[in-house]
Amino acid sequence: MRRAALAALACATLVVVAAYARASTSAAGQDWPRFGFDTARHNVSPDTTITAANVSRLRRLRLRLDGTVDSSPIYVSKGVRGRSAYVVTTTYGRTEALDAVTGRVLWRFVPPGYGGVAGTYRITNASPALSTDRKAVYAASPEGLIRKLRLSDGQVLWTTRITLDPTREKITSSLNVSRGLVVATTGGYIGDAPPYQGHVVSMSEATGQIAHVWNSLCSDRPRLIVPSSCGSSDSAIWSRNGAAVDPANGDLIVATGNGPFNGRTDWGDSVLVLAPDASRLLRHWTPADQARLESGDLDVGSTSPALLAGGLAVQGGKDGKLRLLNLHRLPGVNARTGGELQTVRAPGGAMVFSEPAVWQGKWVFITTGGGTQAWLLSGGRLHLRWSNGFQGGSPVVAGGLLYVPGNSLLNVYAPTTGKLLASFPSGVLHWQSPVVADGRVALPEGNANDHATTGYFDIYRLP
Repeated sequence: MRRAALAALACATLVVVAAYARASTSAAGQDWPRFGFDTARHNVSPDTTITAANVSRLRRLRLRLDGTVDSSPIYVSKGVRGRSAYVVTTTYGRTEALDAVTGRVLWRFVPPGYGGVAGTYRITNASPALSTDRKAVYAASPEGLIRKLRLSDGQVLWTTRITLDPTREKITSSLNVSRGLVVATTGGYIGDAPPYQGHVVSMSEATGQIAHVWNSLCSDRPRLIVPSSCGSSDSAIWSRNGAAVDPANGDLIVATGNGPFNGRTDWGDSVLVLAPDASRLLRHWTPADQARLESGDLDVGSTSPALLAGGLAVQGGKDGKLRLLNLHRLPGVNARTGGELQTVRAPGGAMVFSEPAVWQGKWVFITTGGGTQAWLLSGGRLHLRWSNGFQGGSPVVAGGLLYVPGNSLLNVYAPTTGKLLASFPSGVLHWQSPVVADGRVALPEGNANDHATTGYFDIYRLP
């Protein structure tokens, strides 16, 4: 999983320490409860406070944090003792709630093992997730733990271990919540140092008890395993999405990275459809050239399927291609490979590390180190509608505007035409993507692989 930062050097800006005085004028209030906004990870929000008419008026508040947030925040409207807040997890596992208006820290949770990992290679890029009842958040730490933290004050409600070797297995991907279960995935650290296995873990929201474990290698062993006890290694589940949820049936959708494939127990470089509780594998798509991809470090799972209407999905990868799949018609548990409906070139033919945004079930926006593209699904095929050379990370759509982070800038476009509507300075970006809610845009800065214990967090809002 050798990665490059998606942005160049940060634009020089002043650190603003003055707080904004008034709250959002949004009447209803809108949460952004997990990475990707919804369980399907569409990266689309209905918030309409910011429009094409006023987006250029956004002003930036740059906050200094006691950690790097190399992931995306979540947002809870009026959720922390009546205050709207962003909840973030830093690369070494500190989780904190930031007042959305002033940036003040409302509470901070520091893992007991923080001192042992801070400044080391052991990091997490997982975005937290809001509980179904809006009373708690779920957060990961480099100790291999998932915790439920009370939203009002950050107190620990339960703790669950999801790997037996956190020195080898990394919680990279963002957490999800579906059908009363918290869903988390594991991968490996940069450099692909074996042994480790990608796996999916589902836990009870109420108690944290593990419901099921599904291993992408040694998948006949439905439990946490010591990595060295499996004869196969790697097959990380490390995309920003982790596990997405098919809105049609609740199935979990994951993509794996480099690893062996045999169609029985080993599922490297594949798109996998699991039961909603991660209890079993239902279907898979594995490219016909899986062996070549595996040997060349060209992970399919550098990104995850973008879920379109009708069971269709777009899957990218490190080979610079986008494939259109029908997730509902993939083969079952066997060694069959191939079967994609269409293959097109990713922006610039570059590796795909970002997660696409899917708007109205048919528009797909994707950004790589080679540029930004908009594809429209029509007649069962993808059609390129516009492209440009802006290199960036995972885009999002909110209020009919397309936000694309990258190149030390946050650009805002008209989604159907690609017209640039506004551009704002940001810092160096890696896995971050913006969240847009209650008339504010939030975007952290920094790269976890720098092993810093400080960082910055940007809030853009109307004056």
